[in-house]
Amino acid sequence: MLKSIQQRDLDRNRWIKISMTVILVLICAAMVITLIPGLTGGLSSGPRPDTVATVGSEDINIMDVRRQITQMTRGQNVPEMLRAFYAQQALDGLIFEHALEVEADRLGIQVTPEEETERIKLILPEAWSGGVWQKDLYAREVQVRAGMAVPEFETVVRNSMLQEKFERLVTDGITVTPAEIAQEFRRRNEKVKIDYALVKPTDLVSSIHPTDAELAAYFAKNSLKYQIPEKRSARYALLDFAKLRAKTQVSDEALHAYYNEHIDQFQVENRAHVEHILFKTIGKTDAEVAEIRQKAEDVLKKAKHGGNFEDLAKKYSEDDATKVKGGDLGWIVEGQTVPEFQRAAFTLPKGSISDLVKTQYGFHIIRVMDRETAHTKSLDEVRATILPILLDEKVTADANDISNQMAAAVRQSNRQPMEALAKKFELELGDAPPASISDPVGELGNSADVHQVLFELHPGELSQPLRVENGYAILTVKQLFPAHQGKLDEVHDRVLADYQQEKSLELAHARAEELAKRAQGGEAFDKVAKGLGIEVKNSEPFAETGSIPDVASGKQLRAAFSQAVGQVSSATQAGTGWLVYRVVSHEAANPDDLANQPELKQGIETALLQAKRSAALEAFRTALEDRLKKEGKLTINAEAVKRLTHSS
Repeated sequence: MLKSIQQRDLDRNRWIKISMTVILVLICAAMVITLIPGLTGGLSSGPRPDTVATVGSEDINIMDVRRQITQMTRGQNVPEMLRAFYAQQALDGLIFEHALEVEADRLGIQVTPEEETERIKLILPEAWSGGVWQKDLYAREVQVRAGMAVPEFETVVRNSMLQEKFERLVTDGITVTPAEIAQEFRRRNEKVKIDYALVKPTDLVSSIHPTDAELAAYFAKNSLKYQIPEKRSARYALLDFAKLRAKTQVSDEALHAYYNEHIDQFQVENRAHVEHILFKTIGKTDAEVAEIRQKAEDVLKKAKHGGNFEDLAKKYSEDDATKVKGGDLGWIVEGQTVPEFQRAAFTLPKGSISDLVKTQYGFHIIRVMDRETAHTKSLDEVRATILPILLDEKVTADANDISNQMAAAVRQSNRQPMEALAKKFELELGDAPPASISDPVGELGNSADVHQVLFELHPGELSQPLRVENGYAILTVKQLFPAHQGKLDEVHDRVLADYQQEKSLELAHARAEELAKRAQGGEAFDKVAKGLGIEVKNSEPFAETGSIPDVASGKQLRAAFSQAVGQVSSATQAGTGWLVYRVVSHEAANPDDLANQPELKQGIETALLQAKRSAALEAFRTALEDRLKKEGKLTINAEAVKRLTHSS
């Protein structure tokens, strides 16, 4: 391929309208197939355990899939909950890619070196300087812009071009008729309005009160659902950080040392605490500035003759950031503000109010609340700031030291009495109630580390010190409760909740069915609903592409668009509830809107064409893979797939 690049003439003008970003489109296009689900199936007889699938004579192994995932995610970490999904999508994409190659060989479809060269010229025109191909520049551009080596990049380009050829083969004859456009326009714009009653099972749970006999019968029928997992209770010795902190002292020597080492942090520059009232003049004419000055003078008189400065600032200031605080700018450092403002702030006596001060922003009235000259804060001034820092450092160091000593003691013997360790290291003894692998272990919390340690320990063994929320803890298993079939008294609350949920679903369905039956039989919809304790609501007009918020989509209510005004629906499931509605009105789409808006018509046509093409490609993919499986040219190693999707 590289040789053909050197031999070919370049014609860049032909592609002048092609965007430089085509490279990203092509790379993504090669991965579009990974969005097509459901490609795995069948059985594999491949001898290698790391072979996930075989297509034709090509094997796809676990490392191939992982490399594909890296390309899909551009090297970013995949959240654990999505790893199986990404692994499956990557595998599906690779299988389809190889399936296309097999089919291309059968049909004689290929991407020629010349076609590939022209495509790469579109993607990386920088690799041609003055019409001459630059090999080193080409390799560097591929690495920088595509993040790949040259062979891998060229494979991606070929595969994407091959897929494009099949897409054209499958979809070139697909069209959208005017009738289909008109039908889709009506679907998007015809609207219906309904009165509806939504029966929610959650609203009925509290009304369900089973007898003991009913609950016992339900439990007997569903007893296998109520397995009690293994539980373990724990005894622990805790090095409590809070108690350690309470008895930890920080010496004056440590305070002085920290103060001297961080003396620069305690330097105070010349600063002033000021409030101001601003009258903006930016962008104003001379006449407007004169009016603003007069207004500022009036407010200044009020401020200097007993007016409350904060109230005046809230009323008149145009500095939105400070007016709500009564004009308070806080402490400003010398050199921080414009010269005119600074002169007033650093020369006025404390408590005094300036005359009007003109700056580039406008007119200011400034009041100096306080002022400090540059100095270094004394240790006494910053003691309260330093002390918590040093205390935290000392508690952490002491806790780590004690934890190391605890660990050494356990290593010497992990079956010694916990009471002895507690006494030696002044630990707090405690007991955690029985907990399963998913339950909080008392005050030790619900961390995975606590569960892992507790459920790995043998009875009588001591764990190594374990970091928990409030300190370091050594655990031992106090009592083990094996997994077993639950009895009703053990799982009563779970059984009751499940019974109520099941019966509430049945009751909701029954009420909805009754409402629908009686209203369809001629009784007034609102009256029947009220008698059954169901609230009736009125929808806004909605299209099939719209929805009734928090109730149902227009697609779910499609039947309403063909029902007559006044007709009542059957009970329809909506989420976990049941919906019954009565058609109130229809609003027809206006065909003139379609005729008078070419952009609208074009948009609908494009969307329909894309949907048809996607459906055709999906049908092609399914048919191709089914045929290859029947011919023995596509096999899947189910065990390898399982390992991949559970460990990726």
